[in-house]
Amino acid sequence: MSQSKNKKSPTREWIDALVFAVVAASLIRWLLLEPFTIPTASMEKSLLVGDFLFVSKMHYGTRVPKTILQVPLTHQKIWGTEIPSYSDAIQLPYMRLPGFSDVKRNDVVVFNYPVEFEYPSDLKTNYIKRAVGIAGDIVEVKQGELIVNGESAPKPEEMQYSYDLITNRPLTVEFFADYGINPESFMSFTNGAGYWVFGTDQMMERLKSSPVVVSITKRIEPAGVNEIRIFPPNSNYGWNVDNFGPLQIPAKDWSIELTPDNVLRYGFTIENYEGHEQVVIREGALYIDGQKVENYTFKQNYYFMMGDNRHDSLDSRFWGFVPEDHIVGKAWFLWLSLDKYESMFNKIRWSRFLKGIE
Repeated sequence: MSQSKNKKSPTREWIDALVFAVVAASLIRWLLLEPFTIPTASMEKSLLVGDFLFVSKMHYGTRVPKTILQVPLTHQKIWGTEIPSYSDAIQLPYMRLPGFSDVKRNDVVVFNYPVEFEYPSDLKTNYIKRAVGIAGDIVEVKQGELIVNGESAPKPEEMQYSYDLITNRPLTVEFFADYGINPESFMSFTNGAGYWVFGTDQMMERLKSSPVVVSITKRIEPAGVNEIRIFPPNSNYGWNVDNFGPLQIPAKDWSIELTPDNVLRYGFTIENYEGHEQVVIREGALYIDGQKVENYTFKQNYYFMMGDNRHDSLDSRFWGFVPEDHIVGKAWFLWLSLDKYESMFNKIRWSRFLKGIE
């Protein structure tokens, strides 16, 4: 008679099930889909604070992890602590599995925040914006209007700007809610004459019909006014959030002459994202490993990202291009949306349940 196998203890079965669940979840999160939550208003009204969505890793090709020594199902820190969840002792080169498509113009994309240099590139904080320009495009903003390759870019259906709203009496939270404006999208002027409001053109048209509204003016920075936070750093082009560029987006194998102007426009990108050990920018010239470089050929594609809430978005106008190796995936569809200003069952935005992202 053959001896029967020893039966697993309940504890062993529980441990095996837990290990399987962690491995399966890690593989799904790496290869296929990753959940993501909208934390800020930079994409309103296209995406709302409280939206829960899935990011497809398959569309652009799953990125092979660069930082392989990491606690499963974590990002930068171990849950509930300030303890790093990874070691950067081993870093693999950038690799990506085949995908369904490349990043297309106007895709809503999740990517690693490029200028967060304290983390490895694949563990930088996840951001979500719209890819308004792809490699090789020339982007420009004139009086708040986006222009790509010399033509006006398509506008998202519910793109937001900021406005000065002058009223003849103080307004309530309930008044703004009737027009789809939440408490974080308006603030009163110190002189009490009106409000600074974020909203769509359609919202403003509705507001104009209210008897309490005296005037509504879109906030547009004048051309030629230099904003020091605007990309590229240390430039004095007279660019700001509403008047920016023209600026060409680097593409893989694109070669440029490193004139002082091109060093100013592209030196930051070459220094931080092209994988060189030592880059020095000095007196309008660029040096790689101690050698002055007269011409440069880019090693990867780059993208220009902007939020649909154009006056409340920290995006490529401020910190520059997003490298291809920072692309996480395509924002695919919403599976839940919760309104923090509502209670109980009213918190669920049922109209956004299982909604595709455009």
